[in-house]
Amino acid sequence: MVSAIDDDKLQSLGDDPAAQYARTVIAQFGAQIAHQRAELKFQSTKIAALSFELARLKQWRFGQSSESLDTQGQLFDAKTQALLQAEEQAEDRAADAERTAPGKRRPKRQPLPSQLPRIEHRYEIDSGLCPQGHTLRRIGEEISEQLDCEPTRFFVHRHIRGKYACACCQTVLAAPLPAQLIDKGIPAPGLLAQVVLAKHDDHLPLYRQEEIYRRSGVHLPRSSLAQWVGLCGVRLEPLAQALKDHLLEQPVLHADETPVAELAPGTGKTHRAYVWVYRSAATPAVVFDYCASRAGAHARDFLQDWSGTLLTDDFSGYKALYAQGSIVEAGCWAHVRRKFFEAHKLAGSAIAQEALERIKALYAIEQTLREHPPDARTALRQRQSQPLLEALHAWLIEQRPLLAKADATARAIDYALGRWRALCVFATDGRVPIDNNAVENAIRPLALGRRNWLFVGSPQAGRRAAVLMTLIESAKLCEVDPWAYLKDVLTKLPTWPNSRLGELLPHNWAKTNPPALST
Repeated sequence: MVSAIDDDKLQSLGDDPAAQYARTVIAQFGAQIAHQRAELKFQSTKIAALSFELARLKQWRFGQSSESLDTQGQLFDAKTQALLQAEEQAEDRAADAERTAPGKRRPKRQPLPSQLPRIEHRYEIDSGLCPQGHTLRRIGEEISEQLDCEPTRFFVHRHIRGKYACACCQTVLAAPLPAQLIDKGIPAPGLLAQVVLAKHDDHLPLYRQEEIYRRSGVHLPRSSLAQWVGLCGVRLEPLAQALKDHLLEQPVLHADETPVAELAPGTGKTHRAYVWVYRSAATPAVVFDYCASRAGAHARDFLQDWSGTLLTDDFSGYKALYAQGSIVEAGCWAHVRRKFFEAHKLAGSAIAQEALERIKALYAIEQTLREHPPDARTALRQRQSQPLLEALHAWLIEQRPLLAKADATARAIDYALGRWRALCVFATDGRVPIDNNAVENAIRPLALGRRNWLFVGSPQAGRRAAVLMTLIESAKLCEVDPWAYLKDVLTKLPTWPNSRLGELLPHNWAKTNPPALST
């Protein structure tokens, strides 16, 4: 091969013109081979990166969203795996022996919820005689229960006011009607709560609700339903603002954003708007903020007078907030784990697998700290998590030079090292969660809803929807029935003083009202 010819052999060819020409040709071939090798290495790295992107797109489009590894069993050695299998077999044998043991009764079906009303159907033997004609004596009864349902049940409130006349004053008087959210409107608070909740929590567009209600014998045009939903959003806006004020009193917040389609007037097309979501790390409160774009100015407007620790992803729109100095940036380990998971799942990276195991150890510590107060959590994290973080940081720096820049694992390492200071904030502050999953979970109902209602009709409609979702999702975080909460609030709000508005916030309302029925 040409590459095997060293400089000494080239010099041995002599100095005549033929030898000089041969050396020139050989040098050109050597340079060309080196260039082709570099090009081949570049193309191989590029192909690997494109293959990874293609696999990730297929995973997003067709695969499962779970981040559990299919090769989890490979993380255990053969001895440990055999022990686990033997333990599972012993448990199965014990369960079989318990089921077949004499005198053991089969497990009973779970009883139906005691809160549900009961409709009794009684059955008696008509003749009172046995088949042989003897008289029967009643010794008890056997009771069985079935669960049943019926479509949405409508009923009408009739407000009957006595009228009184004064012959002397020539006047007629009647008792005043209770104040209503919609003056002289048809819907009662329970119906308004049902329509709002069906749209923003059950994800039923108004045309579907119209059809459902028609089957129950009531025709409610979707134009009327839309007007009712809009009026509820306007009337409840002060309450949502009060919840926002409460949220901004918290020292640690989660933040994230998600796109929604907004109808462009007069074009029949849609453009992209965004809903920014903020959630407290300490209290069950979440606020949705509908904005025209993903510009970081919207987050600055929302948090302009707030100071504390903000837990976010690596979106650049938050960077200006951190530059002000009053807000501490905290990173999300779930995003780091997700990038290493993709590198291992789709590219088979052993380095990514090792990183996942190290991150798993951090989460295992967090599982043991859930019930601890913040001060104790800080101390335990310093003692247990901090050494793991230091070891992981050193290991990532050691592994990075072994990988090409375009490699998926290299990009995951670069992401982690680039945010390392923010990722370590949780280890020094027990109030800060390890990841941003809390706010991502709060976004899920919105992501489900937009698949059904497809787009928002206008910026005003988007802001009203954000108000309603703020109260509904906060009520759900407080583990109260959102329908019962909305019905009560819509009943009280017309005469409720603004000075006591805080009493109607979901976390305060939950203190004096029963929790939601268990499912």
